[in-house]
Amino acid sequence: MNYTKLILLQLIIFLSIIATAQNKVTSKIMELGKTDNRTMQHLDVLSNRLGPRPIGSDAYENATYWVADQLRKWGLEVEIQKVGELPVGFNRGPWFGRMYSDETLTLDFVTPAYTSGTKGLQRGHVLIEPKSLKEFERMKGKLKGAWVLIEGKSNGVPIDFSAHGDSVRDSVRIHNELAVNDTLRKVEPALFYREMVNAGILGIIQSAPVPLVAVYDRKNLNKMSFERLPSIPDIKLNENQYNKIREKVKNRDFVLLEFDIRNYFKPGPVSYHNVIAKIKGTKYPDEYVMSGCHLDSHDAATGAVDCGTGVAPNLEMARMIMAAGGNKPKRTILFCFWAGEEYGLLGSKWWVEHNQDKLLKISNYFNRDGGPTAASGLVVPENIYDDMVKCTAELENYNPQIPFKVEKSTTPPQPVPLDAWGTDHAFFARNGVPTIPFKNTDPLGYNFNYYEIWHTVRDRYDLSIPEYMDYTTVTQAVTVYNLANLDHLLRRDGLYLPKK
Repeated sequence: MNYTKLILLQLIIFLSIIATAQNKVTSKIMELGKTDNRTMQHLDVLSNRLGPRPIGSDAYENATYWVADQLRKWGLEVEIQKVGELPVGFNRGPWFGRMYSDETLTLDFVTPAYTSGTKGLQRGHVLIEPKSLKEFERMKGKLKGAWVLIEGKSNGVPIDFSAHGDSVRDSVRIHNELAVNDTLRKVEPALFYREMVNAGILGIIQSAPVPLVAVYDRKNLNKMSFERLPSIPDIKLNENQYNKIREKVKNRDFVLLEFDIRNYFKPGPVSYHNVIAKIKGTKYPDEYVMSGCHLDSHDAATGAVDCGTGVAPNLEMARMIMAAGGNKPKRTILFCFWAGEEYGLLGSKWWVEHNQDKLLKISNYFNRDGGPTAASGLVVPENIYDDMVKCTAELENYNPQIPFKVEKSTTPPQPVPLDAWGTDHAFFARNGVPTIPFKNTDPLGYNFNYYEIWHTVRDRYDLSIPEYMDYTTVTQAVTVYNLANLDHLLRRDGLYLPKK
């Protein structure tokens, strides 16, 4: 055997050993997926023990350090990155309400984050808000100790109190304008908000469709200070109950409402952070495959679906890869838990802005933020189809009830999407990074409707789908790990047109 043939044989043996090791890791991940899958355990801790996680809350900070501690325990390198800070923090406690009339009714309602609670249990009569200056002046004496029904349908966002003026001068201007044209107003609810607060109302109540949504006011949150906080509750009440109460008030029936709402503010500044965990590559340490989700949530429920269903698989992927012996991939794998997605993609935007040198070296950024459905395939450009088939070949028969399939895209290359938005892939895509998503499907017919849960009081652990969650962890882990072991980065020319 000549020297050249010997070298070639050694190379073949070496590559065979690497391929065998890679296949062993993939097989072990799939075995763990069926025998020791902890995805739902992570979701339980995140949503039922730590709870809902708006940035600025104690629960978000607790989740940050819990996630980081788990990842370190499994052997990953972990960085906690400060992204920003808020002038005021917010924590939500329990809330309760009841109507007393010819019947007693437990009230179905919610308040947006960063709005006021009650001063203990507060009971009062009910009025319909004034719609003109004359009406306001006529009923001013009855406002003290009243709950006021205001107009408009709630979309979950608090009434923008700042729009109604911060000074006596603004109130006088409003009054003067109405004195000239004292008609039914056609502007935003609670025009007389500050005047009603000064008259001593207990709070305002707005009609809200079911399921109830509660978010927070991105526009005004950074303007808030602990010395200048909302002073009365902003209640979003089940529209059917709202209409019943309103009809009673119009008919001059006896009706009292009581509320006990425990909303708490925290003096700031309150910092919020990303958690970035790394499995460092051995051959291409400065090239990356990334898997991301957002750690924050809204707080009308527990944040289990949006986006605990992203966090829990991302955690378990990291654990499984390490437990399967996949701690030495060719290129670096990053598991990213972003801050402030619900507040405007703050964490992922911060990372992209501070890591411009890495963007050309990212093979793909996978993002999960769409509920507990099954990551059952990929749709990819033709020029990377063979690579993706190779990376996912062993998944085809992992679960015969949920076949995993890679398909060729029929969409031609597009310009870099400078207007991408919606979730944490956006700033990666705007900078030309591939963000090919997994197909998320419901093959077993659970008829899951994400938009009946998204940002609502139904965002709970029990509305996740364990079978899909466990499956997703495995399919994503295998794909990410094998993609990190390709000999090259994925091509981008099938996705994006070259810049002119």
